[in-house]
Amino acid sequence: MGCITTGAAYWRFNMMINPEIWQQLVALQTAYSDIVDRAEWARWTELFTDDCCYKVIPRENYDRQLPLSTINLESKGMLKDRIYGIAETLFHDPYYQRHVVGLPHILAMDEKGITARTHYAVFRTKSDGHSEVFNVGYYLDTVVQTAEGLRFASRLCIFDSELVPNSLIYPI
Repeated sequence: MGCITTGAAYWRFNMMINPEIWQQLVALQTAYSDIVDRAEWARWTELFTDDCCYKVIPRENYDRQLPLSTINLESKGMLKDRIYGIAETLFHDPYYQRHVVGLPHILAMDEKGITARTHYAVFRTKSDGHSEVFNVGYYLDTVVQTAEGLRFASRLCIFDSELVPNSLIYPI
């Protein structure tokens, strides 16, 4: 009986969401995955606000409110620096990424923006090998409306494992 009440409350909440905003949120999520998978780094930075926050953090650290992150970028300028490093200065064994992303679950929506959790799995393929699961977790996003449309004010990539294979080069 409790599940029915919870489910009904969930659907009432989601029915109140403006369908146009929902479509824009889903479009932002799918654009993000496509842009990262295609390594279109200049377009990736444009999905964020100027004063954004982008972190890749182990779930244990996030749950325990520990500050250590694998990647911690605190502005669009820092995102651009990271992309410059990937494109111009880092030497690494190249690989392809492929994101499989669920639909966003809206946790809150107010005048400050939308808070949503979206589950993801990232697969990695090296040109001389098989595809493998690279990173699994969820995004915890704060999304705001801008003149250009919805943008990430904050994206936390909270991954389930405490280990990252080799090094983390590309954004998750």
